[in-house]
Amino acid sequence: MYLIFFLICFIASAIGAICGIGGGIIIKPALDASGAMSVAAISFLSGCTVLSMTSYTVIRTKLEGASKINMKTGTPLAIGAAFGGIAGKVLFEGLLAAFPDKSRIGVIQSVCLLIITIGTLGYALNRSGIKTYQMENMPICLVLGSILGLLSSFLGIGGGPVNLVILYYFFSMSTKVAAENSLYIILFSQVTSLVSTLCSGNVPRFQPGLLILMIAAGISGGICGRLINKKINDKLVDHLSVFIMVVLIGINIYNIWKFIH
Repeated sequence: MYLIFFLICFIASAIGAICGIGGGIIIKPALDASGAMSVAAISFLSGCTVLSMTSYTVIRTKLEGASKINMKTGTPLAIGAAFGGIAGKVLFEGLLAAFPDKSRIGVIQSVCLLIITIGTLGYALNRSGIKTYQMENMPICLVLGSILGLLSSFLGIGGGPVNLVILYYFFSMSTKVAAENSLYIILFSQVTSLVSTLCSGNVPRFQPGLLILMIAAGISGGICGRLINKKINDKLVDHLSVFIMVVLIGINIYNIWKFIH
């Protein structure tokens, strides 16, 4: 089990670092499909893995002086994501308390992920014909960031392709620039989500060794993903993102079926 978890987290984190999707949108449904742990434990561990990967990637890029983060819009988005991360965690814990049958929460998360992924795939396939904007209004940035943070925290995915759609559409960012800004936003939302969980005392049960392993996979995946991202162009990143979304649609459909039955 440990080897399988490491491979899933490593591959997901590498893809997340390349595409700017965080990796949680792969880790969460993949581990849900395995049925190895509770929904709450998977959400928590997925979030910690994504946090480790984004922390390494964002800090390393900053130290190298190669950051493409637009601080004027990226910081308000990240601050909004931080507050949204808290709201998403509160919503998730509220549903945990409301539903004795935890599989219902799994269904809700999987349906939300399926809808988001299908919508994002549709945008990606028609992106060239969609008009984009150059948003700089701070209140709007805060609102958009809050929405992204809420989805990220509630679903335990760390971010996902929806971040990229927002950055493409509202801020006219290129693929690689959007990927880096997305990781910056994810970092803030995951920090506040983790702090919220720790402060509320609602940390689910899991094997400590598994957490260490997944964090190691997140960081090593981030290292690998950064190296690959430097060597490929925007077009290849776009193709990889589309492929991953198609795979995720299939996984989420399976998870919905599994949780219902």
